[in-house]
Amino acid sequence: MKKVLFGFLLASIFASCNSEKTTESNDHQALIKTYFENFNAHNWQKMAEMYADTADFKDPSLGIGIVKQTHEQTIKKYSELATTFPDLKDQVVATYPSGNKHIVVEFVSSGTAPDGSKFELPICTIFTIENGKITQDFTYYDNSQE
Repeated sequence: MKKVLFGFLLASIFASCNSEKTTESNDHQALIKTYFENFNAHNWQKMAEMYADTADFKDPSLGIGIVKQTHEQTIKKYSELATTFPDLKDQVVATYPSGNKHIVVEFVSSGTAPDGSKFELPICTIFTIENGKITQDFTYYDNSQE
C-alpha cells in the first residue's frame, strides 16, 4: 500500500511540474502573439512596453554583440524602420518553446522600400521572457544583401 501511495505521490508531483511548464509555455506563446500583433499594427509604444525597462538585443542592425536598449530606443528604432518601410509586417511561420523562459520564433518580415521594390526576409528570434517581460531579443537573419 505504501508503494502505491508513494507512486501516486510521485505521479502527482510530475504532473504538477509538467502542468506548470505547459502553462508557462502557453503564457509565453500568448505574449509573443501579442508582440507580433503590436508589431504589425505599428504600435511601437505597446510593443516596447512588452520588454523589460532595459533589454538585451543581438541584432545585426544594432552592430556586433549584445546591445542594451530602453523602451525609448526600441520605439525610435522601429518608428524609423516603419518610416522607411510603411507597410512593414511580420508573418510568424512557427514558434518553438524552449525551456521555461525561452521561445524561438521563425517569421518572415516583408515590406516595400521607398523605390517601390518589395522585400521578404526570413528571420529567427530567440526571446527570453522573465516575469512576463522580454529581457532578451536575439535576432538572426542574413544581412549580406544590405
